[in-house]
Amino acid sequence: MTGPIRLSEEVADALAARRPVVALETSVLAQGLPVPRNHEAAGAMAGAIRATGAVPAWIAVDAGQVRVGIPDADLARLAEPGRAAKVARRDLPVVVASGGLGATTVSAAVWAAHRAGIDVLATGGIGGVHRGSGDVSADLLELAATPALVVCSGPKSIVDPEATMERLEELGVSVVGYRTDLLPFFVAGHADVALEHRVDTPAEAAAVALALRRLDVTSSVALCNPVPNGLAVDRDVVADAVRACEVEATSRGVRGKDVTPFLLSCLAERTGGRSLRANLALLESNAGLAAEVASALANATRS
Repeated sequence: MTGPIRLSEEVADALAARRPVVALETSVLAQGLPVPRNHEAAGAMAGAIRATGAVPAWIAVDAGQVRVGIPDADLARLAEPGRAAKVARRDLPVVVASGGLGATTVSAAVWAAHRAGIDVLATGGIGGVHRGSGDVSADLLELAATPALVVCSGPKSIVDPEATMERLEELGVSVVGYRTDLLPFFVAGHADVALEHRVDTPAEAAAVALALRRLDVTSSVALCNPVPNGLAVDRDVVADAVRACEVEATSRGVRGKDVTPFLLSCLAERTGGRSLRANLALLESNAGLAAEVASALANATRS
């Protein structure tokens, strides 16, 4: 594909042959994880996707194009600290026009994936409604505006899960638990928020994605996969750490796009690295599940 959206040859070939492809945001590598954990996460996520026969499609902005499918060398550039701008959907025109390097958030990646013809995206956790300020992540607004099946571990543990769930319902975004009846809450396991919908197999999730496509629904489905067993950090520990991190962020004058990366880094420090280990595990788990769903969807589409 030419123009402002450029598909790698591997991704274009897979889509043309109706083989499974999983879209991946890149802000998690550029802003969400420290070096060298970001490189490890990239390898683990891509490996989990390829192990099922699917193709990973990292999405970024570079040299005036939105690129869907990033070579390893360019992915390494994105992962260098401070090298890439954090790009939500609203930032795409400016970063494309400037010719700069940008790492996509969920909102930008979902937008690009849909336009590239990719139905399934994997990430760690989605943004949400922040406590106190009521700030709403652009992720939620994009999920309301663009159809995709987004495999995640629920909202990030730094947001208000109840308010986030309410906002998703208001926006018409379906939230489906994967083998759970409670809302996964990123590294903190589960929140005390009941889910109306659940699936227990990749095939069931693929059926939801196929129905989304056939109904021409214009919003996304968040398929929420809990952090792997034994790795969740106690919710009270996380809540206490987040409160302390929020105070620290305010005292340091951290604002805007810098808030989430700061809070995640601070949370990892205050939990002795446990939240970081959980984050790495759920990223790999979600990538693998997304690949299984994409494979089941490809099979259903061909049949």
